[in-house]
Amino acid sequence: MPGPGLRCPGCGSSNIIDDDLHCQTQRVCVDCGAVVSEGTLVNDVMGGADVSYSHTTAVARKPCPNLLYGIQRVRAMCRTLRVNPEIETLSQTNFTQAYQHEHFINVSLQRKEVLGGCCVLVSCRLLNWPITMGTISCLLDADPMVLGEIYKEMVQTLNITAPTISITDVMEAHSQEYKISPLHAPEEFSADPRLLNKRAVALVELAADTWIVTGRQPVPIMMSAIYLAWQSLKPTKQRLKLTLEKFCKIAKVNKQKVAMKRVAEMKEVLCKLGNELPWVREDLTPENVVIHVEDILQHRFALLRRALRTHEETQLEEGRTSCEDSQNEKSVPSEIPEIPNTSSVERCEVRTDVFEQPGDGDDNLCTSPEPHGGTQGNQEPNWGKRVLFAPPCVVHPKKRRRAPHPECKDVTGDEEICDIEIDSYIRTPREVREFALVQQMLSEKEDANVSH
Repeated sequence: MPGPGLRCPGCGSSNIIDDDLHCQTQRVCVDCGAVVSEGTLVNDVMGGADVSYSHTTAVARKPCPNLLYGIQRVRAMCRTLRVNPEIETLSQTNFTQAYQHEHFINVSLQRKEVLGGCCVLVSCRLLNWPITMGTISCLLDADPMVLGEIYKEMVQTLNITAPTISITDVMEAHSQEYKISPLHAPEEFSADPRLLNKRAVALVELAADTWIVTGRQPVPIMMSAIYLAWQSLKPTKQRLKLTLEKFCKIAKVNKQKVAMKRVAEMKEVLCKLGNELPWVREDLTPENVVIHVEDILQHRFALLRRALRTHEETQLEEGRTSCEDSQNEKSVPSEIPEIPNTSSVERCEVRTDVFEQPGDGDDNLCTSPEPHGGTQGNQEPNWGKRVLFAPPCVVHPKKRRRAPHPECKDVTGDEEICDIEIDSYIRTPREVREFALVQQMLSEKEDANVSH
């Protein structure tokens, strides 16, 4: 309000009001409209706190174009995989956090694109949507090794605990890629997707029980399982003659290079179990074992136990036969060679070595070889070939490169014997007998020369 006693200098009226129409407060006479007084920005109290210049001129920060492009790529991958909206939202959130993190802010655009695929992968696993790294690498056309490396870095950076999945969890999603349903394939080549997935999962579980899955890539194993399941559901001549390559062309998928090896390994296991079926009279081969896949999978646990028991009994029988043969060779005591020019103590030691009974020494042929047995006697160095089922790395071990031994110029005979070479210095009972016979023959010749 204007102060008391204030009058208009033009008309002398005291009817003066404050006009707040403009940015400055003015006192105006109502009768004549003259401006009586005018305020200043310095003296007038406008109210509110002081605001800095940088805050008054700040604008909303626009997101990075590469971030927007990455979010679009994440959304496109989610739409391609047909995941639910919750996974899509979580994938975009994880990608935004990872992109703006200092660990990934200065990496190349190619790694940022792979980072988007890793965010989709971890989001699917967190929300129980099984998917493999191979699928993501196929969508991005990226190296699986690079994808795994960035995935590990992202999980550690964002402190995410992602659950691990097994090969059977992703089997259903992988089987949907094969276009062999009645809507996509002719009747003689079509199969029910549910029955196909159920049979393929059973084959993968059998492969896991027999060490085929250990250390192997999952996609070739799943492809071989689907191929065998497809043949066994309707084992007609037309299907049995169809190769894996032609099957992949019908199903409109790319054939994996090592898938045929996995098919051969699965057929080998099926033959071992199928031979234990009591109603099967013929010997099963990889060509006719597909017909009995349903029976083998239905009774696979009992057949596994029976096959292992049969294999153990066969090994025991072979061990007993070898023991009997070795005992027949050294059963006559009169064959002890009499070594002249030796003391009685030395002759006793020779007799002890010659007639060493089974169980008294390390060269007992009746004892079963240890899993990690060496090359002693007739033992086979690779123990994986003596058991019915073994890991692939044991059945087909890689040859290790040995460092070249330096040339030994000064050999004194006191050097330590390597563990690998020690078996060649240990004499077996047969070698002891042969050595004694040779000594006897040499001594007889010497006596004959002396007498002459």
